[in-house]
Parts: sequence; C-alpha cells; structure tokens
Amino acid sequence: MNEQLLNQAYVVTLSCPDRPGIVHAVAGALLVAGCNILDSQQYGSPSTGNFFMRVEVTTAAPKSELRAALEPVAEAFSMQWNLDTVGDKVRTLVMASTSAHCLNDLLFQQRSGTLPIDIPAIVSNHQDLAGLAEFYGIPFHYIPVTKDTKVQAEDKLRALIAQHDIQLTVLARYMQILSDELCTDLTGKAINIHHSFLPSFKGAKPYHQAHARGVKLIGATAHYVTAALDEGPIIEQEVIRVDHARTPEQFVQMGRDVEGRTLVQAVQWHAEHRVLLDGNRTVVFN
Repeated sequence: MNEQLLNQAYVVTLSCPDRPGIVHAVAGALLVAGCNILDSQQYGSPSTGNFFMRVEVTTAAPKSELRAALEPVAEAFSMQWNLDTVGDKVRTLVMASTSAHCLNDLLFQQRSGTLPIDIPAIVSNHQDLAGLAEFYGIPFHYIPVTKDTKVQAEDKLRALIAQHDIQLTVLARYMQILSDELCTDLTGKAINIHHSFLPSFKGAKPYHQAHARGVKLIGATAHYVTAALDEGPIIEQEVIRVDHARTPEQFVQMGRDVEGRTLVQAVQWHAEHRVLLDGNRTVVFN
C-alpha cells in the first residue's frame, strides 16, 4: 500500500438540520472509505436547529472515493459540505490602502509557514504599499477608486480573482466600501478587520476618539464581509486593557498590534477549514 496515500489527510466540514443519526452516518461512510479519524468536533445550535461537524481523517483511498462514500449521506441529510485536502494552501488575495501593519503581518506569517495560504497578488487603491509587496516578491496591483470609477475598479478586482483562482479575499485595512453585489458574490470568502469599538467610534481617528472618552478596553474584530457594513459574522475578537496614562499615539500602536494578530488568527482558522456559517453567526472549531 502506498505510504503517501496512507498518510494523506482530509478535512470534512458539514452543516445540516439537526436530527439523530448524523454522526453515525458520517462515521460509517468514512469507515467504508477506509478512513482513520484523527479529530472530530460537532455542535448542534439550539437557536437555529442546525448541526455542524468538522472531521479530520487519513486514508489510503483517493479523494474521489472518499467523496463518493460521503455523497449519499450528504444527500440523505440535506448537508452543505466540503472535502478539503490538509496541506493545500488557500489562494488568497490581500487588499490594503495605506496602513501596512495588517498586510505585513499576513505576509510575514505566510512566508514563515504559519499561515496555510498562498498570496499571488496584492491590491491597493494607493501606491504606498508597493515597496512592501516588492520586498515579499508578490505582484502589486494599483487600482484607484473614485465615485465615478468604482464599477470599473471592481471589474478589475473580479478579473484578478478569476485569473488567480482566488479562494479567499482579505481586507487588511482596505479603506473602501465594496458594492452590495460584490459582497454577495464573496459571501463566506472575504474577511475584514476593524477596531472593536464600532459603532461608538466610527469615522476618522477612532483611537483618538476612544482616548478622549477614556475607554479602558480597545481591540479588534475580524469578520466575514457582507453588504451590511461591518456587521458580518464574527470570526475572532481580541481586546486589551488601556488606562489614563496612555497617549493617543500609544492607543494607535497598541490597536495596530491587536488588529494584526486578530486578522491573522481569523485567516488561519478559515484556511484550516475551522469556520462554518450559521446565519449571522459563526461556529469556530479551534
């Protein structure tokens, strides 16, 4: 038996209306495909009545046989499901404007091997970050956006997504609002990062606003992009304590650090197929 096939790992993720017998049926199908289960997590949502499951397996069977074994179960239980190969890097387009911190964190973690993603292109509506992209050897695409050119700019973005077979789009402090149509097309496939004090501190200089109000906690939220601005399903959040002795500039620096960490974590969980959508919420198997 081929040693490489024996060690080939796959991740099965699924969601469906909750009812008895799901775990048994999935486990039985995996057994038929000769799978060894390495990890299994499941959750039944009492509020939506949906069931979620993530299973990691190894098998000597080819992916096609594993898919064939699972398809009848998926049909019987009306599942939405995916079968992914462990180790396959998620092709990711990163978008940014002028702030480098989130983009740099993603590029560094990707190069170091921490993030299982491949970044074939960086898009920006400014040219400030072209040097950072060049340092990491990734093509930089300058796509300016104005009120009059927004449609054409998004057409260019769609073309890049298709050209590079993009599976995930990350808004790493990209300071433009995507159209409702594009948000719909990217449902579950685009992640945004913002400071956690929305909606209290919207607009310019949110950390300065927070400092002026004497807040004690600042942080960041990573969420999926939806047409409802900054209201998409939340993947990850982090907060840190601050006090009266901190300056507005220190707030900004601390906020940037939190934003970078939070975005990287959200992208990692997505790329490892740990995040499932449950309406306006997420189930994160970590």
